[in-house]
Amino acid sequence: MSNERERTYHHGDLRRVILDAALDVIAANGPGALSLRDLARRADVSHAAPAHHFKDRTGLLTAVAAEGYALFADALADAPDLRERGVAYVRFAATHPAHFPVMFQPDLHRADDPDLLAARARATEALRAGVADLPPGGRGEDDRLAGVAAWSLAHGFATLLLSDNLSDALEGRDPEAVFRSLTGLIFVPEGRGGG
Repeated sequence: MSNERERTYHHGDLRRVILDAALDVIAANGPGALSLRDLARRADVSHAAPAHHFKDRTGLLTAVAAEGYALFADALADAPDLRERGVAYVRFAATHPAHFPVMFQPDLHRADDPDLLAARARATEALRAGVADLPPGGRGEDDRLAGVAAWSLAHGFATLLLSDNLSDALEGRDPEAVFRSLTGLIFVPEGRGGG
């Protein structure tokens, strides 16, 4: 009985401990491997403790996505232009391999969560600002499609990088440097290139 009492003791920031354990599981085995009972065991707390903080698995994944979008928005905000926002996008995916897949799988989290909505809106605004800063000749006639092109390039590259599908193409080169080169193939500065 005393062992069970020790396991239910709330230590430190239990919410953070559970989130960190969830990020470890997701990074190693994907979001499908996540179980509140397993996280409770890893944190050495009662099986009800994670539910107290997150309600259920979807609540936990929503917290992971909201945190990911907040970190993502911060990373994008420091980038001076669209190319560097793309580099920041790729860097974020590489350094946050557990947040990244959860953020972009809306079926995993609660789409109406206020923290998630606010963090996602900040990230979206940072991406849109990068497109808006392009000279008109560098983004085509439709800002929204230019944004989709930029997002597709950054997200596709990041996803391929995380899934180890670029190893042969990169040939040991720095992924960020390669990504910078790729952006020049799509977004041509005004006065350069054909049209």
